[in-house]
Amino acid sequence: MAEEQLLTTAEVAQRLRIKPETIYAYVSRGLLTRVKVPGERISRYRLSDVERLASRNQATRPDRDAAPAMRTAITLIAYGRLFYRGRAAADLTDTPFEQVADWLWTGRMGAPRFEAPPETLRRAREASGHLPPHARLFDRLPVVVAVAAAMDPLRFDLAPATVAAQAPRLLSTMVDALPAQGTPADGTLAARLWSRLTAAPADAAGLRALNAALVLLADHDLAASTIAVRVAASTRANPYAAVSAGLGALDGPMHGALGARVYRMIEAARRDGAAAAVAEQLRVGRLPGFGQALYAEGDPRAAALLDLTPTPDDLRATLDDLAATAPTRPNIDFAVAALAHATGMGPDATEVVFAIARTAGWIAHAIEEYAQPPHRFRWSSGYTGPTPLRTDG
Repeated sequence: MAEEQLLTTAEVAQRLRIKPETIYAYVSRGLLTRVKVPGERISRYRLSDVERLASRNQATRPDRDAAPAMRTAITLIAYGRLFYRGRAAADLTDTPFEQVADWLWTGRMGAPRFEAPPETLRRAREASGHLPPHARLFDRLPVVVAVAAAMDPLRFDLAPATVAAQAPRLLSTMVDALPAQGTPADGTLAARLWSRLTAAPADAAGLRALNAALVLLADHDLAASTIAVRVAASTRANPYAAVSAGLGALDGPMHGALGARVYRMIEAARRDGAAAAVAEQLRVGRLPGFGQALYAEGDPRAAALLDLTPTPDDLRATLDDLAATAPTRPNIDFAVAALAHATGMGPDATEVVFAIARTAGWIAHAIEEYAQPPHRFRWSSGYTGPTPLRTDG
């Protein structure tokens, strides 16, 4: 008999969409049973019990409070790991990002051609070139996506095969329309992106790490930006419009834009020391780059990327000091910011890497959402405003 799969408290909370405190209530009511694993201090729970409880909760929730479940076959976070269609993301870091993207879109690991249509690329560069000098590199991406949409007469064809065929062209345009920092590169998407993010010459180790970052960031279950994409797709917004919705959510300072803050924290730590940098961040708010509620034992994406990043000794010492000073373990935002420092990229690079990578996952979720009933998301509101005045006399 196969060994029973066990989940941590954080994994159960994520799977049931509840707070950890609710799990403890379920245990006290006998709805869940804690399982003690020899040698471990944390409680675990049987996957079969959690799935049974999930089905029960869905069946008994009142219709007026129910929101349609976003079931997905794309990504699973469980057992302290991230899986793409059943394959551990950390095991795919040496697989070209293009193939991993195809795996997310189609369930096949083919080798689609990632080439931008020349006229679309020309117009995208021209349009984004009109942004003011102070615009961030990320600010160009919504402009590029809008141009790519206008240039694609098939954008309203939502058939999975059509969307999957459009996706490599969109991602290629998003990368190749960015201004080159050095000599523009050909080849893999990671190599082309490298030349847009840093003037430093590309080397095998650096490109391996950048490809790994793209792979590890490609999807992360139902993050805020992915929910925005799925809601847009449920209205049958075309894939470009759905990606635009994702870019809007990603640009929040608590989501993709957080990476620039982590970058500057590392910069401050290199100058003033780790303790001073951490203290300053805690003084103004939450410490960025550390902690991930979905991984009780640390973010495996961060560990994988930090291991692959070619880091100079002085930067490595700073990163180690920060990790030793922080109260929680590094997360993927920390690892991407460390990669940016190690490769001569600026703070803007962190959000651009995140956006390019996550676009692959967003398109996969859009394809999945197009197969669901349209316009299915309508949450109930709880009105808290003033009582309406009667106008009937």
